[in-house]
Amino acid sequence: MQYTIQEIEAILGLPLSKRKADKITILLTDSRKLTLPAETLFFALETKNNDAHLFIGELYEKGVRNFVVSKVLPEWGNFDDANFLKVKNSLSALQKMAAYHRKQFDIPVIGITGSNGKTIVKEWLYQLLEGNYNIVRSPRSYNSQVGVPLSVWQLDGETELGIFEAGISMPDEMEKLEPIIRPTIGVLTKIGEAHQENFASLQQKIMEKLALFVNCDVFIFDEDNHLVSECVDQMVLSQKTFTWSRKNRDAHLYISAVKREGEKTVIDYSLLDFNDSFTIPFTDEASIENAISCLAVALYLHILPANISLRMAMLEPVAMRLDVRKGKESCIIINDTYNSDINSIKIALDFQQQRKVDRHLKKTLILSDILQAGIPPKLLYKKVAEMVEQSGVERIIGIGRDIPVYQDLFSMPEKSFYQTTDQFISSGEWKQFDHELILLKGARRFHFEQIGALIEERIHETMLEVDLDAVVHNFNFYKSRLQSNVKLVCMVKANGYGAGAVEIAKTLQYHRCDYLAVAVAEEGIQLRKEGISLPLIVLNPEVNGFEELFTADLEPEVYNFRILEAFIKESERRGITDYPIHLKIDTGMHRLGFLPEQIPEMITMLKKQKGLKVRSVFSHLSASESWHFDDFTHRQMEIFRKGADEIGKAFNYPVYKHILNSAGMERFQDTKWDMARLGIGLYGISASGLPGLKNVCTLKTTILQIKNVLSNETIGYGRKEKLDRDARIATIRFGYADGLDRQFGNRKGKVLINGQYAPIVGNVCMDLCMVDVTDIEAREGDTVILFGENLSVIELADSIGTIPYEILTSISQRVKRVYIKE
Repeated sequence: MQYTIQEIEAILGLPLSKRKADKITILLTDSRKLTLPAETLFFALETKNNDAHLFIGELYEKGVRNFVVSKVLPEWGNFDDANFLKVKNSLSALQKMAAYHRKQFDIPVIGITGSNGKTIVKEWLYQLLEGNYNIVRSPRSYNSQVGVPLSVWQLDGETELGIFEAGISMPDEMEKLEPIIRPTIGVLTKIGEAHQENFASLQQKIMEKLALFVNCDVFIFDEDNHLVSECVDQMVLSQKTFTWSRKNRDAHLYISAVKREGEKTVIDYSLLDFNDSFTIPFTDEASIENAISCLAVALYLHILPANISLRMAMLEPVAMRLDVRKGKESCIIINDTYNSDINSIKIALDFQQQRKVDRHLKKTLILSDILQAGIPPKLLYKKVAEMVEQSGVERIIGIGRDIPVYQDLFSMPEKSFYQTTDQFISSGEWKQFDHELILLKGARRFHFEQIGALIEERIHETMLEVDLDAVVHNFNFYKSRLQSNVKLVCMVKANGYGAGAVEIAKTLQYHRCDYLAVAVAEEGIQLRKEGISLPLIVLNPEVNGFEELFTADLEPEVYNFRILEAFIKESERRGITDYPIHLKIDTGMHRLGFLPEQIPEMITMLKKQKGLKVRSVFSHLSASESWHFDDFTHRQMEIFRKGADEIGKAFNYPVYKHILNSAGMERFQDTKWDMARLGIGLYGISASGLPGLKNVCTLKTTILQIKNVLSNETIGYGRKEKLDRDARIATIRFGYADGLDRQFGNRKGKVLINGQYAPIVGNVCMDLCMVDVTDIEAREGDTVILFGENLSVIELADSIGTIPYEILTSISQRVKRVYIKE
């Protein structure tokens, strides 16, 4: 659907103008995801960390002419042909626009909320109902105050059913989402402790979530949860409920039996006087509950039980995220088989564009047929072709029965099409991939994992899983603790603290980080080769390495007279002026830096030359994480303030000042500086114990073998450990060559297997180690967590008397890094 600017003004309650009657089809909130400028209405949202008004000039240059703003900036004065719709709050305007759009559709709409399982239930409902309806649903986890309006905006004249999820983390948020979704059918999934911190009680959180269902025709939930039932009664929702239960035969839907049989579960149920059963290809409790919720919706919509049973048996697991892996022949693989609808393709192409910072990588898309789109195939693939072309894809490989029919719509320089995945594999075309950024985007039935297995570089079965969403969360967490004008320098030295500097830097660059910092020039050069254009500080430059610095546009830390003199001479020899440097002052850590009494001489040297320009002056705090040393920390900051002010007054240009590290931002956020440096906190570890960070790295491996070992037998090299009971000993694929410190051996360390801790027994070997799984239900091939969400790096470090930095940076390069994004 489309709206004119005048129609939008009326919707938002603005005075009607004589503006140009542009047709709007796209609502945009992220300036980096622009596709069709002429049809776009940009909402300039302001958050604690960002102000989208600052990007309007950039969007105007790219052709956008329609903007919803909450303020008008002077630099827009020359944008005479642009439409600026000024409102009090741009987010409220976006939500109001989406709510109006929702009212135009008299169709069933399913609204889903809860703590866990929202996305699974949404996707399974799609799998169960797509044969009966043309469905629009939330892309991925678009369930926020911004995501819900953008999801609902997808509704069009062809839509027969909407399925939208809603998530909240604060009181009063659901009241804003309810009129946007306006569900006719409500589903409450499992309630847990997620996002509990902003609610006074679990009861309050439930009541807030139930606000989504106040106007629906029917509300489906598990009545065995007594707290939920009490809240339903309090909100007077009982008259519109469709309940299910495993205990109460009088519930609308009674689950009479749940029987796990191998890798499947058979569920018996009764509805009124009708009895039936169905099978799902899952056995975990969460999947069983989610399937029952889906059953209730399908029955309410009068889907035939026989069809329900058939489709339940074919339910496919939902991939909750896409991942980035290293491919063969210098390729990078983005694997996204989450779903294959047109909206998810747009999201995946946007992510591919984020990773395309290396101009030498060719953008390749491997795309399957798009299933159950609900629009004529020619129109569907015309839209897809336009989307792919706009994203700059250079090679497309289409696989399926339908997409080859419309191959002429795709104008890429390189294109090929196949009927099946096996046909593509047999062709051998995949062997030609070289220096390509490959997006795998296909429905599960096409089994693109077979392609991924062929083109992925397999270094080691062990993997370090890096959550890029958690990196962004932590980045914004620290930004929110600083004033808006304070710049943030992010540490990506030591290969991004072991997480992989290149992918971390790409993510930070996309999210508009101000500066990056590395330890040595080689690290910075590698990032430049990968397309990182952010300013880069080199913390430990070599006197003889200035050629590399100049060539790669790297900004060195200068910490003594020897390196300062050498850099001045080199800049004069090259005829360079105003090359940025960062001066280090030693305020008490006594590692690197000019002493305070050396500052006057240093200033004199700098004022006599023109080759260098001081970009910043900084220092390191020795113990900012420790309350015990606060007096010393404050003394360091005072020494730094005096020295930095002295340097700043000596030059007629601004000089940034920074001393706060991660712990400093956590504990001394009220101190006024121009920049701050984010290190370990970016990777999810708070040095001071501050809550609110997300785990970034999860180290995983597998069990190779399990054997029964008798009491009094010894384990491993050196016979260091003798068993005091009969035991089941598992050998796992991880040793000191992978980064496991030998101190973890002989029960000092532990791993996590199927949610239970297993101690490391015997000496750690080079490539392997052994763990005691006597009391754990473990099998060969099971996943082993060496550290992650439920086994923190901090806990591991404490067990052997070291620090998390050492654990993270010790992970070997032969351990495969896999980057994930929700």
